[in-house]
Amino acid sequence: MSWKITNDKVKDLDVFGLTVTGSNVFAGTEGGGIFLSSNNGETWEPSNNGLKELYVRALVISGSNLFAGTIGGGVFLSTNNGESWRMINNGLTNTDVFALAASGNNLFAGTVGGGVFLSTNNGANWKESNTGLRNKYISSLTICGNNLFAGTDGAGVFVSVNNGATWSEVNSGLTNRRIIVLALSGRNLFAGTYGGGIFLSTDYGKNWLEINTGLTEQYVNTLAVSDGHIYARTHKGNLWTRPLSEMADIL
Repeated sequence: MSWKITNDKVKDLDVFGLTVTGSNVFAGTEGGGIFLSSNNGETWEPSNNGLKELYVRALVISGSNLFAGTIGGGVFLSTNNGESWRMINNGLTNTDVFALAASGNNLFAGTVGGGVFLSTNNGANWKESNTGLRNKYISSLTICGNNLFAGTDGAGVFVSVNNGATWSEVNSGLTNRRIIVLALSGRNLFAGTYGGGIFLSTDYGKNWLEINTGLTEQYVNTLAVSDGHIYARTHKGNLWTRPLSEMADIL
């Protein structure tokens, strides 16, 4: 098996968010809004009806609800597989949304400068959830069990074990605290940084170890873990991969 380009109508657009529900794949782009493919990426069509801001930074699914985080427009909700969207920003005082995460009835939005916001009713209402969070530039959110992790641009990683009510810093060994992206594989947490490459924690962020052997580009924009490999996309647009088996003594 090998990779092939499946850009179709999203060619030349930067894709920041991908999510899958059933047979539908949604892609959030910078400037083009949201695109939908129902045939495994062979073809794409715009899915922007009601979407007032086309810079889409994050996508997440919770049950039958599809949420989109945008830069400048806040959060939008679709309940019909992207056929239409409506804005859901009541209480969301910062509408530059870089990250979204969902756990049960809780929906979290990470913003640029406003920290984390929590909604317990599918985005109908939002409230700030920043107690203990020293940096409010949230670049990434991810959930592992009862642990909600927030990556910040400048203060490293924070964790909440009570649905965002309070946060604690988890940065021991993290020598670069400009976090761009977080990725989970089981209990292994990976952090891609701005200028420091990739770090790994195997104990829910309590301790971190640099894993940059062979990685000559240290500005990491995107991370993913699949089929025994970790994949990293750097600021130069290159895709790097490393077998997790090479880190067997760590994992």
